[in-house]
Order: sequence, then C-alpha cells, then structure tokens
Amino acid sequence: MNVAASALWESFRVAISSLRANKLRAGLTLIGIVVGVSAVIAVVTIIKGLDQTVASTFSSQGSTVFTISKRPQIITSREDFIKFNKRKDVRQDDADAIARLCTSCWRTGISANIPRETVKHNDQKSDEVTIRGITLSMFDIDAVNLDAGRYWSDSEQASGRDACVVGTDILENLFGGASPERAVGQEIRLAGRVFQIVGVAEKKGKIFGFSRDNVIYIPYTAYQKIYGARDSLVVFIQAASAERLPEVQDQVRAVMRNRRGRSFEDEDDGFALETQDVFLDLYGTATSNIYIVTIGVAAISLVVGGIVVMNIMLVSVTERTKEIGLRKAVGARQVDILRQFLIEAVVVTAIGGAIGVLTGFGLAYVISALMGFPLLLSINSAILGVGVSSLVGIISGLWPAWRAARLHPIEALRAE
Repeated sequence: MNVAASALWESFRVAISSLRANKLRAGLTLIGIVVGVSAVIAVVTIIKGLDQTVASTFSSQGSTVFTISKRPQIITSREDFIKFNKRKDVRQDDADAIARLCTSCWRTGISANIPRETVKHNDQKSDEVTIRGITLSMFDIDAVNLDAGRYWSDSEQASGRDACVVGTDILENLFGGASPERAVGQEIRLAGRVFQIVGVAEKKGKIFGFSRDNVIYIPYTAYQKIYGARDSLVVFIQAASAERLPEVQDQVRAVMRNRRGRSFEDEDDGFALETQDVFLDLYGTATSNIYIVTIGVAAISLVVGGIVVMNIMLVSVTERTKEIGLRKAVGARQVDILRQFLIEAVVVTAIGGAIGVLTGFGLAYVISALMGFPLLLSINSAILGVGVSSLVGIISGLWPAWRAARLHPIEALRAE
C-alpha cells in the first residue's frame, strides 16, 4: 500500500513539474474548463438564493391562504384574457357573502391595489408607490408586522379614517431615513388627501430587484372614497390549518358558484380560485428551463475544454517522447507512464474546476448584491464542479496517456 501511494505521489510531483515548465500551455488548457464550471456554479448559486427568496415571499401567507378574483393572476393567452374579462367583477358583497356563509373560513380579507401613485410630505415626494386598500384582517393574512406604531382600529376602518401604515422605503424617500418611531404621527399627502401615519411595517427587502417596501396600506373604506369601487377586488381567505384548506375551498367555491348562477354543467366557475402555488409552479418551470440551458452551455464548454486538453496532451506526448523512452529504459512500466499523463490531465482540469468554482461564486455574489437576494454557497456544487472537471481530465487524457504508455522505448529514444 505504501509503495503504491509513494508511486502515486511521485507521479503527481512529476506532473506538477511538467505543468510548471509549460505554463502557457496549461493556462490555455484551463480556459474551457473554467468557463463551463463558472457558468454552472454561478447559475446554481444564484437560483438557490432566488429559491429561498421566492419561497419565503410567497409562503409568507403560509399554505392556508387562497384568493378569489375575477381572473387568474397569470394568463398565458389573449383568448383566455378576453374570456376572463367577460366575467362579473368580484365586489365587496361577494366578500361579505363568503365571510357570512363560509363556516369553515378562519379569516377573510379584501385587497385592492393602485400600483403607481405619487405621495408627498412637505417638499419631498415619492413616485410609483403601491397603494393597497385593505381590510384590517389582511395584516394577519399577509403576516405584516410592525416596526413601530399600530394598525388602524375597527372604528377607524368603519369610518374610513385617513390613516395609513407605510413601508420603510417611504421613510427613506419622504423623511430622509428617519426612524420608524419618529415617522409615526407624521402626515403625508395621497391623491389630494392628508393621511396620518399610524404604523411602520417591518422591512421586507427586494425580490428580482423590485422593492417590497415601497408600499402604503390604507383602510379599504378610505380607498373607496379616493378611487371608488369600479375595479374588481381580490378576496383573501385563510383556513385554520393546511388540513382544512380543501374543505374551506369547497365551501367558498360553492358560495361563489351559487352567486354566479353556476350549475354542475358549467365548466367555468365565473371566478378564479388560486393559492400561492401558482407562482411557485411558474417560478419552478422558469428556473428549470434556466438550469437546462446552463447545463447545455456548460456541457459545450467542457467538451471544448476536453478537446483542448486532449490536443495539448498529445502535443506533450510528442515533445516528451525521448523522456518517455528514457523512463522506460530505466524500468518504468506502461502503467507508470499511463498514470503520469493521466495525473497531468486531471491536475490541469481540477485546477480549472477550482478556479471555475471561485469565479462562479464571485459572479453570483455580484449578481445577488445587485438584485438584492441572499447568496447561498453550496459545498456540494463546489465539489461537483471540481469532480466533473476532473472527470473531463480523465476522459480527455486517457487516449494521450495510452499512446505515451504504448511507445516502444528504443523507438522513443531514437525520436528527434
């Protein structure tokens, strides 16, 4: 065992010495390997970070919440869009009927959005703020926690008081980054009306480069006074547990189908019932396609790198023919020559794999910092990157190593 280990170590040392003597050749050999491994590591790392961000974002409501709306949140064709637009709008009386008739529902809430509004405070303004008109229960359903202040009360909601809860971006844009405590009690101007800040929501961060904190929550009754009730609503329903979710969905579907005059013969319910899984499924499909494309690019790069390794190792065999002959003349066996050239090929590609791993992590770090999602470094992906590149080295170096091992010592010593 010690003899074998010693022989392997000696072959490794000879391989390293050969690579040091041919730095340019070794560097050229690395390029294809580095590109392929970097692409895989960067994409895997980025998508793992996105997975965590997306999962935490869409699971903030948990697995117990679903929505009722006029049309699905994701529409894939013009024909479907036209069909869904013919449905009746979801109104507050629909939400009231669900709350009254669904005995299994734990919470129900209403949400209506204005995605781009300008908000002012003194001479400061913030553009493209999302205004969410919601009922009080939506804070619990959406798991909106506060950094400071309070939610508005039931009486304030009933009267449509101009009170609001703001995201942290509002503090940055209108109050110069003031603390949440200092912002509570301040007034902002929205759509010509003065709203008092009663609470500041906890920071949620960004997803896909878009901030989730550039938002203002106002009572739905106040929202109606400003924007009216022309647009269709989204009704949120929460079950007490994930196990009871199917029962709650069946009850809500029955209530809504009855209100839409649907019978068992009608295929279209006349409304969309959706959970957050629709977004997770869409995201999973998108990222799986990215994985496939990346693996294809990496495979091409590794194949090119493997061809380069093979060609350069063949050149190395030709240049070192006399060395091979001399080693055989003093007792080196075919397996010794084969092992030496294989180790050289594997060392080059393993180094390329290691550089590719570091480059991939660096690229992922830059992209994650720009897009605002966490960086998840995976040891498994690093091991896989070096392992795959080493396998490429074995496959690519096998033929040159075999040619070197098969050389006749006398003919090798006579070579010019």
